[in-house]
Amino acid sequence: MNRRRAGLAALAALAAALCAPLLAQAPDMVEVPAGPFTMGRDDGPEDERPAHPVALPAFRIDRLPVTNAEYAAFLDAAGLHGGAGAQRYRRYDDDDGDARIRRVGERWRADPGRERHPVSEVPWAGARDYCAWRGKRLPTEAEWEKAARGTDRRRHPWGDAAPDARRAHFGAGWMDTVPVDARPAGASPYGALDMAGNHWEWVSSLVRPYPYRADDGREDPASDGVRGTRGGGHDSPGRELTTTERGRNLSRAPRAGHHNIGFRCAR
Repeated sequence: MNRRRAGLAALAALAAALCAPLLAQAPDMVEVPAGPFTMGRDDGPEDERPAHPVALPAFRIDRLPVTNAEYAAFLDAAGLHGGAGAQRYRRYDDDDGDARIRRVGERWRADPGRERHPVSEVPWAGARDYCAWRGKRLPTEAEWEKAARGTDRRRHPWGDAAPDARRAHFGAGWMDTVPVDARPAGASPYGALDMAGNHWEWVSSLVRPYPYRADDGREDPASDGVRGTRGGGHDSPGRELTTTERGRNLSRAPRAGHHNIGFRCAR
């Protein structure tokens, strides 16, 4: 309990101290109206079953994933580490060979040509802290799926047509990402882009079986359990680019960054 209180207090302090100057610069967000939608599917893998109704209040979600340049600005403001003492943690795996943000003098900088690509090598806590810094939060797994799927049970954000290079970036080589706004034809029913391919995305939720319930412990912010990832990555096959895919084959240890996991924020 003390650990949880300390973590939540630190997060609140981070948001209060750092988010105010940048609220006016928050990236475009799309509106997702209140109401039910169908989460999961009955004809998919076990972790996507069963299809079940979930009712959500209205929320907003970033139109685009967070980029390398945006995360570099966060590291400048908040620092590489969060917490203190035994609870100290890294917000970015800058020493990983797949990192595309570097320390240049006293500032963090995205690699040239990668500024608008989705950020990678961000542990789950770094994604959480970034969203708090922007006066936002990570979306729940249910929010992410509704923003990608809408209410018509579509298989992909753009509809039921199979993925192709016009709508999504997938089946590519290691770290072969593209700018987050490079596939406008792949927009979700609410106008969110890049929700299939390019990079998987952290969500706030712990990985738990369906049906989804926000009050069953899966939204505990202090848990050390594995967190969910959605959307598929640049190195994913087309079959993983569905709106119901939960990343069951993905390496997603939350304390580490990953070459193919980024995130976006909600409010």
